[in-house]
Amino acid sequence: MPNTLFIDSTPDIDRVWKQVHGPADPPIAINMGPVAEAEIPALVAGCDAVINDATYFTEATLKLCPGLRHIVFLGTGAASFVDLAAAERLGIKVSTIGGYGDTTVAEHAMGLVFAAARHIATMHALVRAGGWRPMQGMELRGKTLGIVGLGGIGREMARLSRGIGFETLAWNRSPLAEPPVPLVTLEELLDRAHIVSLHLALNDATRGFLDREKLVRLRSGAILVNTARAGIVDEAALVERLRAGQIGHYATDVFSHEPPSPGDPLLKLDNVTLTAHAGYNTPEAAMTMYRRAIDLAAKGP
Repeated sequence: MPNTLFIDSTPDIDRVWKQVHGPADPPIAINMGPVAEAEIPALVAGCDAVINDATYFTEATLKLCPGLRHIVFLGTGAASFVDLAAAERLGIKVSTIGGYGDTTVAEHAMGLVFAAARHIATMHALVRAGGWRPMQGMELRGKTLGIVGLGGIGREMARLSRGIGFETLAWNRSPLAEPPVPLVTLEELLDRAHIVSLHLALNDATRGFLDREKLVRLRSGAILVNTARAGIVDEAALVERLRAGQIGHYATDVFSHEPPSPGDPLLKLDNVTLTAHAGYNTPEAAMTMYRRAIDLAAKGP
């Protein structure tokens, strides 16, 4: 049976974890995060498997963990936190968990759509600071929503969009037999959409996917929502277009490094709405994810 460490739990995670991890499950040691890179080898020493929420495993770090054979990543975006190529070379299996929170993440994405369209975060900060600026927003009914990626989360986003009255279009990397909304070319979606919501996995094919050329295609004042991964977007080009006002608003739950550094340019812009990678974080989704993580760790690489 693998000797397993949950390397970076949090108080919020722990409250739900204790409801899922039962007496019949294999023992799993718990370390409360966050974890600095230099601390990882000592923590992992003697462990076959690690459950990882948001700790960075670089190639250099992985080489210092000779007994490690399995990383179970809590979510789908392991590439943002683990050097997958190095892990493969070193014989370390990386397991991910998908489909646990499709509804939860889609609801968060739609919440970001509303927040961006009505400048909710900006006005909230102004009012709390003693200011008062009624800002003109965007009425969403009849507007075009473009969904990039029609996996489980993208499909839930399409379902939610019907109740709002969007004209919803989508683009998917591979053909779909029965898409829930009309499929169009990526170029048409970027040209037409008032709101673009990203729902792609991050991998070698999608890193930097929304590059400068594609960002330029977005209609003036468009809202871009990202609950996928920061690496999908060319951040330098994005910041440039946000500063120029050519993209109206960027609402994101994900960053190139989490938490973002104080110098992250997104923190200095007014036309952004930022949340702390919490799209997946409801008890309903978390319980499903933790149950799968426990089972994967017990199964072994």
